[in-house]
Amino acid sequence: MSATENTALSVLVVGESWMKHTIHVKGFDQFQSSEYEEGGGVFLDALESAGFNVTYIRAHEVSQRFPTTQDEIERFDVIFISDVGANTFLLTDEVFLRSQRSVNRLTLIADYVRNGGGLVMVGGYMSFSGIEGRARYGSSPLAEVLPVTMLDHDDRVEVPEGLVAEVALPAHEVLGGTPAQWPILLGYNKLVAKEDSTVVVRSGDDPLLVVGTAGAGHTVAFAPDFAPHWAPPEFVQWPHYQQLWAAVTNWAAGSPSRRDA
Repeated sequence: MSATENTALSVLVVGESWMKHTIHVKGFDQFQSSEYEEGGGVFLDALESAGFNVTYIRAHEVSQRFPTTQDEIERFDVIFISDVGANTFLLTDEVFLRSQRSVNRLTLIADYVRNGGGLVMVGGYMSFSGIEGRARYGSSPLAEVLPVTMLDHDDRVEVPEGLVAEVALPAHEVLGGTPAQWPILLGYNKLVAKEDSTVVVRSGDDPLLVVGTAGAGHTVAFAPDFAPHWAPPEFVQWPHYQQLWAAVTNWAAGSPSRRDA
């Protein structure tokens, strides 16, 4: 699909931002500093360069900016969730700070998928089960629509020496004709593919890229990250990086009839 055709697709990307509070100790004295960082710049640029209409909601903006009605969420053809845990969607300001009832945003996403929307979850320390199990998607409404079963504990697999992914189905549409030889990766979330899903890329017995359907929608689980540290410079700077993510987005968007709607 050309960049011009991609323009018809609206993509919502959620997550990939964080804040750091650092304590500096200098001899007897210490002081603190805070920093805000984003990790998805290359990925967002790749989607926009491919011609998609991209909306980015940072992790701390979910409470205020994420859709709360079916009409609002139906504006998007594909939703990417990366490195932001289930609590961010569940414990929004009105619920956690004011004890008010609110729409369950994860149920909204699950219903959106069943109605024909595309969902891609990308790996990270706050994706799937995540570090110390804190991402908590395995007990959320998204567990029913994602193409994988999640562990009930810390699911990170760290591979500091680098891993070489095995592309099991190089001709699958979700890969968009990209080469079967991927650059190295440095880790991923350990997942179990559901019986009715398709494992496209793996590392040993562990799936790295899994696709499936839920109702009328398409879902994708990408167990590594699209940004550092699990996606090192070799992967992020891969000449086929944009081509891969454009293909993933188009596959998740589903049928041509939905893309042209």
